[in-house]
Amino acid sequence: MTRKIVATDGAPKAIGPYSQAVVMDGWVFASGQIAIDPATGNVVVGDVAVQTRRVLDNLKAVLSAAGSGLDRVAKTTVFLRDMNDFAAMNAVYAEYFPKDPPARATVQAARLPKDVAVEIDLVARA
Repeated sequence: MTRKIVATDGAPKAIGPYSQAVVMDGWVFASGQIAIDPATGNVVVGDVAVQTRRVLDNLKAVLSAAGSGLDRVAKTTVFLRDMNDFAAMNAVYAEYFPKDPPARATVQAARLPKDVAVEIDLVARA
């Protein structure tokens, strides 16, 4: 079994005892990303669409550092603060996965870190 910790400045640093991602046996397990701008360390200002774009850009950077990309994503989990934001999140999400999108679960969470509107984690092939 091979195990490699992924860390990149292209995404926010972990704010707890976890890694941005772990590559194990050819799979990338990316921790949930929230709408933090890695350059400033602050949550981006904007609605769920703006936040979803930042989250997916963060995940794209993590995947790149792991030697993967969005085209290799097998599964995502989307956590929304409010399920009424589903359509707006989904419209941005579709831009990042325009063809053959990965499997996905979407749930409403009682509360997300830093009170953001959306968090997404994923599993991809390395």
